[in-house]
Amino acid sequence: MKTFFLFVVTAIAEIVGCYLPYLWLKQGRSVLWLVPAALSLALFAWLLTLHETAAGRVYAAYGGVYIGVALMWLWGVDQIRPTAWDLAGAGVALVGMGLIMFQPAR
Repeated sequence: MKTFFLFVVTAIAEIVGCYLPYLWLKQGRSVLWLVPAALSLALFAWLLTLHETAAGRVYAAYGGVYIGVALMWLWGVDQIRPTAWDLAGAGVALVGMGLIMFQPAR
């Protein structure tokens, strides 16, 4: 559960770090949005280092959680309800994350 929660927080940091420049570039918001964006992306990178397994495995598994969190962002922030296809895809990705992160020890 700790691994999954850490991935969720990591995904939020990454999404915020990318969403704030989007607001600046696409919606004409202040360039100052880039400061918290950079801090959020730095937090994202640091959070990925907190896992105890190989970096490549962490990055691969993280992608599955990112997909699920991005769909929650779609619903909560963009106000677009995910489709059944979106949810099925996220489910497949989360199963993949579980297989990668929770494989039996060698």
